[in-house]
Amino acid sequence: MRIIAGTRRGRSVFSVPKHKFIKPVSARIRQSLFDILRPYITGAVFLDLYAGVGTVGLEALSRGAAKAVFVEKDGFCVKVIEKNIVNLQFTETAKVLKADVLSGLKWLEHYSGYAGYDIIFMGPPYRTSENLPLFYSARTLELLAEGGILAPSGMAVVQHHKKEAAPAPAGFELVRQEKYGDTLVDFFRHIK
Repeated sequence: MRIIAGTRRGRSVFSVPKHKFIKPVSARIRQSLFDILRPYITGAVFLDLYAGVGTVGLEALSRGAAKAVFVEKDGFCVKVIEKNIVNLQFTETAKVLKADVLSGLKWLEHYSGYAGYDIIFMGPPYRTSENLPLFYSARTLELLAEGGILAPSGMAVVQHHKKEAAPAPAGFELVRQEKYGDTLVDFFRHIK
């Protein structure tokens, strides 16, 4: 796996063994995502929730985001993210929080020092290792709406399975949706 564009274009990103229950965001989806986010990425404070190995947040930094915070609960993945940050020389602009997203959002501002994120990306797992659906997207969006974590002019981007509903919570509107096979990527903004 490699960084697609920006200052670290072509650099390798460490991943996890195939047996781990982590599915990094594909290069195709990352390319499309950042084509859409291009006008907003330079200088942005970026939050990568359910970060896995951090490919989306690392891509954001490579493309000009000022800062990125990665939230991931799997200890092995956190170590891989930290290794990627060092390898790509993003130690001054990246922070990693080992936490469950659903419980960690309430103290994220205290940990990271950032009050409002310009772009929040979440790619929660679709299923458990027993192949049961998880449905994290809607609950995480609700927490974002409640918590004031997204900057007033910010954008929340949700990658989810096409069978999982991710309705806009109060105060948000769906402004764009992209489909990639069984995957949907929704773009939400605050309603002003």
